[in-house]
Amino acid sequence: MNISEIGKFAFLDRLNAGFEVGQQSTVKAFDDAAVIAVSDKPKQVCSVILLEGIHFNLVYTPLKHLGYKAVTHAVSKIVAMNALPQQILVSASVSSRFDVSDVESFYEGIRCACSGYSVDLVENNLTASMTGMTISVTAVGEASDDSLCYKNEAKVNDLVCISGSLGAAYMGLQVLERERRIFESNHTQPKLDGYDYILQKQLRPQARLDMLKTFEDNGIKPSSMTNIADGLASDILHICKQSGVGVRIYLEKIPIAAETFEVCGEMNFDAVTAALNGGDDFELLFTVPISEYEAIKSLSGFEIIGYIADESQGAYLVTPEGNELKIKAQGWTFVTG
Repeated sequence: MNISEIGKFAFLDRLNAGFEVGQQSTVKAFDDAAVIAVSDKPKQVCSVILLEGIHFNLVYTPLKHLGYKAVTHAVSKIVAMNALPQQILVSASVSSRFDVSDVESFYEGIRCACSGYSVDLVENNLTASMTGMTISVTAVGEASDDSLCYKNEAKVNDLVCISGSLGAAYMGLQVLERERRIFESNHTQPKLDGYDYILQKQLRPQARLDMLKTFEDNGIKPSSMTNIADGLASDILHICKQSGVGVRIYLEKIPIAAETFEVCGEMNFDAVTAALNGGDDFELLFTVPISEYEAIKSLSGFEIIGYIADESQGAYLVTPEGNELKIKAQGWTFVTG
């Protein structure tokens, strides 16, 4: 069924009916504007925009997974502030090649993410597009002043830590692109068995809300924090630039899963390069005072990968042999047609 057969507003009502409000701060959803109650705690607001052909390829990305990932992308930015996400606002434009079931599948992914992250969809807009699909998600969060984390507060001698492993999402993308090319050249069915871990990381990544509870339960306050969307190299350089510091990252300490190493070997790709520049991992990259070393070391789920140095010492990757390689941001670049 074509969306025009239902009508825009009737279809939006149909989509919105599947979303429940759970946050106390959500006063009114799905009106001319959403109404969100403001407490004495600061609100955090961020947005992401995803374009077909630039950020995702629907040849191998299920629409349900795309909806989930779009929400994860925005929510992860709130989490990186050490804040709890509460609401999201979604705008999407779709061309005539998307029928009702396609759009409903996309919103089913959004609904799953809202349920999993305990956030409310409070504003929803759907428009027609001449070409492809465009998605915009705005997330709203809340945290107290004393718990908020920024990128500009890393201090010399702070430990650099990371949650989870890196590079898997990028290698998942490489496998999907390889199978797409093979299919387009000879129509051979994609061979995706055995790649579950890296495909999950690429198609249905998770925002690390669980880490916020770990911080709270163990009395840990990161001095700075960001989420890894553009690759470890780019994101640690953001912290260095905004904090006015340098850094030393130890190559052998970068967490890379065995499954990622295996696929890198199969595709003759360097696993460290995937971890440094791949992106879309959505793990938390954060710094803590060196006084927190014992607390961090005793916890699972974190890896200490280096330390913050003086700005004059620059940003370098240290090899097991002790050689220092300058860290360069080689992840996402802005290209216009």
